[in-house]
Amino acid sequence: MSLKQPLKRRIVIAFFIMTLVVAGTSSISIFIIVQMLEEHFVSQELGENLQDILDSHLAPDEIAKLGKHSKFYTTNASFKLPIPDDFYETKEGFSEVLLRNGKSFYAFKKVIDDEVYLLIKDQTEFEHREQILITVVFIGFISSLVIAWLLGNLLANRILIPVIKLASEVENNDHLNQLGSQTKLHLEYADDEVGQLAAAFDKAFNELNSSLERERLFTSDVSHELRTPLMIIASSCELLLDNKNMPTTLYNKIQRINLANKEIDELVQTFLVLARAPNEEVVGEQTSLLAVAEEQVASWRAKFWEKKIYFELIVKATNSQVYNKILLKTVISNLLRNALHYTEHGEVKLVINNDIFSVEDTGIGVPEEQRQAIFQAFVRGDNSNRGEGLGLGISIVKRVCSHEGWQVKMISKLTGGSIFTVILQS
Repeated sequence: MSLKQPLKRRIVIAFFIMTLVVAGTSSISIFIIVQMLEEHFVSQELGENLQDILDSHLAPDEIAKLGKHSKFYTTNASFKLPIPDDFYETKEGFSEVLLRNGKSFYAFKKVIDDEVYLLIKDQTEFEHREQILITVVFIGFISSLVIAWLLGNLLANRILIPVIKLASEVENNDHLNQLGSQTKLHLEYADDEVGQLAAAFDKAFNELNSSLERERLFTSDVSHELRTPLMIIASSCELLLDNKNMPTTLYNKIQRINLANKEIDELVQTFLVLARAPNEEVVGEQTSLLAVAEEQVASWRAKFWEKKIYFELIVKATNSQVYNKILLKTVISNLLRNALHYTEHGEVKLVINNDIFSVEDTGIGVPEEQRQAIFQAFVRGDNSNRGEGLGLGISIVKRVCSHEGWQVKMISKLTGGSIFTVILQS
């Protein structure tokens, strides 16, 4: 019996098998006992009757006492009671003989001084009663199995009522949305295995609630504390960039600091969004896919040129649908960073087609055995010895898409490289 079957089915099957073993053993035992008792008593009776006849030196009056159901035969020539052909091969001692006409007989045979003495008794009526007994036992056996199946279902339903109730409460609970609250499921159940299971759920829920509360407090504290230094850096960069007499080299460095500061601020906002509940509304600037794509192409073009990789934006079709700018920018930038990291030569394309965009590269691709895990955190491709990155970029893409209801998928091209496709949904 497979342990992966439903618990109710396992209980019913166990109950059925137990009844099958007990009822089957009892039925077989009844049949064996009847056969043994039949052979013992009938053999004893026939043996005594035959011995009485022999002790009376085959007196006719003793033979007459046998009755109409018993017959005596012998090879002794002084008696005209020859053994019928059907009984001639009967073994010595007690045996049962079944004739072709359907009649059955008990037979007891003795051999004295080369003379055969045979006593038979018609057992047709007894055999009929025996068949009735076997039929009754068989019907009782089948009935017990049917009753066991019905009773097993009834008992399984009653036994599983608290388990089903607990499963429903756990599945439909709102405990995780009530930070700081303590679940007390075990108070509704008896102090048994189900009550212990409910207590284990209480402990797990309470620990998880505490962890979620600490995480949410951490993300809110981090976002609050980081905004002040980021604001100071941004305002300082703006003041410095207003200086028209600043050397070009210094101006470019400050500009890079300012851009990096903006990226950090956007990343902080992205992580805050990912830390929220999936159905929590995200407030932020809305923009089109094309606008974000053009901005990212302008930002990443120089980095691709540095590696001598051809990079282009291909717009097949576009629409006016708008999305959260920070989240969409995070997805596109991480996919472009991944393509840059794993492509040594060739080209990278950002293709837009209405609310679908793809990042295609001619890099090393992803081995088949890693394709299922590529969207997990800290999972990197075969080129992970390059030392750059932690394997979080694609994981962040997956988390953002899951939060927004977008779809992301990856395929490896036969000619080398990968295609990451994102389907946006409003």
